[in-house]
Amino acid sequence: MSVTETTSTSWFGRLKNALIGSLVGIVLLVACAWLLIWNEGRAIGTYRALAEGAAQVEAISSEAVDPANDGKLVHISGPVKPRGSPRDGELGVSADGAVALSRQVEMYQWVEKSESKSEKKLGGSEETTTTYSYSKEWRSDVVQSGDFKQAEGHQNPDSMPANSTFAVERASVGAFSVSGQTIADIGSYSDLTLTDDDLAHVTQALASDKPLKSTAHGFYVGQSASSPEVGDLRLSYQRVDAREASVVGKQSKDTLVPYETTNHRDILLSAAGDTDAAQMFKSAEAENAFITWLVRAGGLVGLFVGFVCIFSILSVIGDVVPFIGSIVAFGTTLLAFVLTLVVGPLLIAIGWLAYRPVLSICIIAGGVALAMLAMRYRKGKAAQSSA
Repeated sequence: MSVTETTSTSWFGRLKNALIGSLVGIVLLVACAWLLIWNEGRAIGTYRALAEGAAQVEAISSEAVDPANDGKLVHISGPVKPRGSPRDGELGVSADGAVALSRQVEMYQWVEKSESKSEKKLGGSEETTTTYSYSKEWRSDVVQSGDFKQAEGHQNPDSMPANSTFAVERASVGAFSVSGQTIADIGSYSDLTLTDDDLAHVTQALASDKPLKSTAHGFYVGQSASSPEVGDLRLSYQRVDAREASVVGKQSKDTLVPYETTNHRDILLSAAGDTDAAQMFKSAEAENAFITWLVRAGGLVGLFVGFVCIFSILSVIGDVVPFIGSIVAFGTTLLAFVLTLVVGPLLIAIGWLAYRPVLSICIIAGGVALAMLAMRYRKGKAAQSSA
């Protein structure tokens, strides 16, 4: 089933929207500029904290607690023993001997999809035809049917149990106590075998008017898994186990807690199995580098979108004659790309300037070189077109 809607926006209406978009673009530029500069400071601070930790960490035995190491950054490896059992307090399911319990929930719901096609008219107006289609899918989050274009006949339940992980509060690694979540982060997942008691607990907790049945990997709430209806639920559980773990942290009596470095960063690392400290710090440095580049990429994309939003008003003005507007839009998009190549590296360099002045200059030079290459490529294309 689908619904089609055609709307028309006048040139003045589009101009107003473009002006609002330009203001949004300015806010986005400011936010992304702050993000890029902050990210460099975060990366440098984390790198220095890890370097400090790698130089100070001491490998000790996990078999007994030595008071002489109290307050030091230490590395231990040993067998894991959960203190207690993880439990889903909402639905009453538990997993004896595990360090954590993971709950996955899906609900069969209506989903709206839309497809739009716009056509610019002489004079600057724009006509948009949007087709809304509806289908039923299994989703792990609640789809708000009240926001649908045609909500009637496509209602979804307002709530459902959320996906969640429940870890024990503490776990033992040898003779030491460690946060259960720290161990759960490096544990292995496997399907949890559910019992009749679990079925009774879930039935009571959900209090659903639909029947609840056991399946191979969990529970099904509904009349038939082969013919699902809107509102039906699929619940499954996985247990998280860890036989042996390695942890780097500050020894506080018989407990390992985050170690605060001189630049006020916390270090608490964990790895599965018997992993030495050098490898754990190397993995943490790789993770820091990955996050840094990920945030950089996001910031640069945000800058590009911000510049496009700011310049969008020019293409709307040119759309009085649609052909001219298309040319202007292409030119402003290219300009936004060039500005991103210049401004992005400059902002990254500013973040590094206080710490790595030589590298900052190299980054700035690289950004300028990329922008010049892009402009030269554009001029070459223009020359070929005119020839």
